Amino acid sequence: MKRVYFRRIGLLVLSVLLLSGCTVFPGSHLKVGSPKSSDDAVSLPDIVRVYAIDTGLLSPTAPDMVSVPEILTQEPEEYDYRVGPGDVLSITVWGHPELTIPAGSMRSAAEAGNWVHADGTIFYPYVGRFQVAGLNVATIREQITEKLRRYIESPQVDVTVAAFRSQRVYITGAVSSPGPLPVSNVPLRVIDAISASGDFLPEADWRRVTLTRNGQEYLLSLAALYLQGDTSVNVLLQHGDVLHVSRNDDSKVFVLGEVRQPRKVMMDRNGLSLAGALADAGSINELSANARGIFVLRAVEENGEPRIHVFQLNARSATALVLADHFEMQPRDIVYVTAAPIARWNRIISNLLPTVSALFLGVRTERELDRL
Repeated sequence: MKRVYFRRIGLLVLSVLLLSGCTVFPGSHLKVGSPKSSDDAVSLPDIVRVYAIDTGLLSPTAPDMVSVPEILTQEPEEYDYRVGPGDVLSITVWGHPELTIPAGSMRSAAEAGNWVHADGTIFYPYVGRFQVAGLNVATIREQITEKLRRYIESPQVDVTVAAFRSQRVYITGAVSSPGPLPVSNVPLRVIDAISASGDFLPEADWRRVTLTRNGQEYLLSLAALYLQGDTSVNVLLQHGDVLHVSRNDDSKVFVLGEVRQPRKVMMDRNGLSLAGALADAGSINELSANARGIFVLRAVEENGEPRIHVFQLNARSATALVLADHFEMQPRDIVYVTAAPIARWNRIISNLLPTVSALFLGVRTERELDRL
């Protein structure tokens, strides 16, 4: 009789162990292929690419290393403002006050000047109506001078733009004063536009500044300028450009698995490294974590197709933490620390103990009853 009971108990325990061995508690282990060097990504059956975090991988993953498209760096050798409809010109003919409309104390130069009409023309005495849109002030001055020679000997003409109203760029997002900014005879660059808009808000993400030009979006990382002095991102703005400064509300990293405090970690404008994300989560649990199984999962898009990049850090050596400190995280990354094999086994045993103890207690109770 006793052998039957113990045989049943043994079979039951063995069955539970086999079932538990198949499940191994979902979420405690991340199985991926063997990582290759950063120069050679291995293609898995699905859309996953696995990389080892090594010295060759660090620079390309940094978000502040976003290259500036060549089309944005192509600038004219000499900046020259071109007049357009809506601008106001101030034209002075020295020695002939009758040809110059005085501004006076009650009228500004913009109010007293010559307004460029919608068709791009202006009217000026003795010259008549003529086209100025698309011309610089030097060319306009030459045309007026040439036409006034019929009436004035050696006319001395000066032309300036009293009000810049024809061209503008738009600043949106996390700046103090978003809105339109005029394009003037002074070159307007990205940093100039942001400064004129009241600078960044505290929640601004200067690593994700989007420039929209002619319907095409370009990502600029101003961290390269502020932290590394890379002036290539300080591109010259043109009429119609839209500059959007993203907020960092969505710039978060999720740290899961064998860490002391699984949580989401917010990124600030200075970025976040893998070591920083782990530290904010209380570091890895040394009693249960697998130091070889620290993974970063990142959703990307390649040629319009979704991909998942998996970066693996082998932290068995303390020097690997230096790599972790230089591996830059990106918004929505997932950091996952797997459990060590012994930790998974201990969890299986811990979950089985209540069941096994109850079984043995039942057998013991039945044996005691048989003795009565």
